[in-house]
Amino acid sequence: MNGAISHPQVLEEALIAPHGGVLKEGYLPASEAEVLKQRSAALPGINLNIRQLCDLELLLNGAFSPLEGFLDSRDYERVVEELRLADGTLWPIPITLDVSEAFAAQLAAGSEIALRDPQGVPLAVLVVSDIYRPDREHEARQVFGSTDRTHPGVADLLERTLPVYLGGRLLGIQAPTHYDFGELRDTPRSLREWFSAYGWSRIVAFQTRNPMHRAHYELTLRAAEKVGANLLIQPSVGWTKAGDVDHYTRVRCYRALMPQYPHGSARLSLLPLAMRMGGPREALWHAIIRKNYGASHFIVGRDHAGPGNNAQGKPFYGPYDAQHLLERYQDELGIQAVPFPVMVYAANRDTYLPSTEVEEGDEVRDISGTQLRRHLQEGSEISDWFSFPEVMKILRERYPVDMPRGFALFFTGLSGAGKSTIAQAVVAQLLEQTSRPVTVLDGDEVRKHLSYGLGFSREDRDANVTRIGYVAGEIVRHGGIAICALIAPYAAARAQARDLVQAHGDFIEIHVATELAVCEARDLKGLYAQARTGKIAHFTGISDPYEVPEQPELRVDGTASEPAVQARQILSLLRGRGLLGA
Repeated sequence: MNGAISHPQVLEEALIAPHGGVLKEGYLPASEAEVLKQRSAALPGINLNIRQLCDLELLLNGAFSPLEGFLDSRDYERVVEELRLADGTLWPIPITLDVSEAFAAQLAAGSEIALRDPQGVPLAVLVVSDIYRPDREHEARQVFGSTDRTHPGVADLLERTLPVYLGGRLLGIQAPTHYDFGELRDTPRSLREWFSAYGWSRIVAFQTRNPMHRAHYELTLRAAEKVGANLLIQPSVGWTKAGDVDHYTRVRCYRALMPQYPHGSARLSLLPLAMRMGGPREALWHAIIRKNYGASHFIVGRDHAGPGNNAQGKPFYGPYDAQHLLERYQDELGIQAVPFPVMVYAANRDTYLPSTEVEEGDEVRDISGTQLRRHLQEGSEISDWFSFPEVMKILRERYPVDMPRGFALFFTGLSGAGKSTIAQAVVAQLLEQTSRPVTVLDGDEVRKHLSYGLGFSREDRDANVTRIGYVAGEIVRHGGIAICALIAPYAAARAQARDLVQAHGDFIEIHVATELAVCEARDLKGLYAQARTGKIAHFTGISDPYEVPEQPELRVDGTASEPAVQARQILSLLRGRGLLGA
């Protein structure tokens, strides 16, 4: 990758300027950072989640220039409404730090808070300039164009994002630690220095969150040739879409692909970006970020950063909406957008060509992501035209034929709804038909062991659900089946459990929607009666809310039919998803 320069005519050109003119890096000098690190131990602080951690890293290294911290309310409101910061600078995605009401209550303008990684290592201090409570439904409509929770960005915003935003300037202590692919983890400054050292100034960047196959290779090769530029392959390796191929496997695939490019013409570099799957706005954001890394051109393909279909089965965004938005801001953007149609394989010509060049009589071949996964699961042959042997070898290693796909059934509903009973019927029918390992995580049993000592406050309930989600995710990661049955009253905690499982396999939420009166009538322990007289506090359905799942994979009535019948319905759903044999 680091060889000869393929476009020597551009040696005298300067690299594109960062967005806003200056690369905004937030790290303090080493001596000052050490002092702040010691002082941060006494500050109120939070351990960042994956999205916040990715955002922090890109704020501190300058990838989000001209931002110097998390948005205050003035910047936030204008970004949401107009795709601009308060000073008028183009910026399409809100970069916000969300905290709980309880944490925000101890803060005021001028407060300092320590921002730590999940292990508690201090990374930065935020000097708070603004504390505000956004209308997240409005943010979803404006930024994503929808409040449909099948959109992963919407689901994260409405179900997992805390209610208070903090704005302010960051004082960087140290960068997050990455133990993987260290030689590929460039900052904007280090990559710009590399470009300058090798004489690259016309650079076309390619964004991806999937393994690259021959169609992607042909697209990127043609795009670079079209604009006379070197190629930057810069995949997102932060938080992407649930169910995506893990970044370790993807990076191995990218590395295997790089020798296919002409020597010295392409560079691989990783971007720790938390994607929002925001379609057109996200495409504009991606272009700005690549501008900050030094790219002069940016490839925008069909349905760039699109999350797929909504709850009605229709695409969230039009196929060329992203290209049209970038065209609208092209003059102001600075980096040149390179729109490109889908590349398809014409079997009769034995070549790839843009879909716009397909002629009548061409025999077009394609393999969808779903078809590819099925081929990998079955071990069936995948034609040479689709991908390179080196890439397919890595994918087949990651998805061996004899390794079944793990999944979790997550039963949720009121106490007495019938969750455990239906779950037991499902387990019995599964074990009648398969020898795969099945683990039951029942809410009552988990509280005796894994969650011993937790109470019934919202925080403790959420901790219980998260623990179950973590254990279920580990079971699923090894190809097992996790059957979870618990009340799980809060949507945010259920969403977090979903994320923990979907990092490794399938998560199927089953809402057992039995009416409250029926649940009370079934209550042999008299818990509901005690709750109604105040003897039991924080009882779901009486003195504590149950947030009904809006879009579970399945909703059943615990009184509609016998548990065995409902279990057969659930197994039919599993077969339809390819999780069980026919």
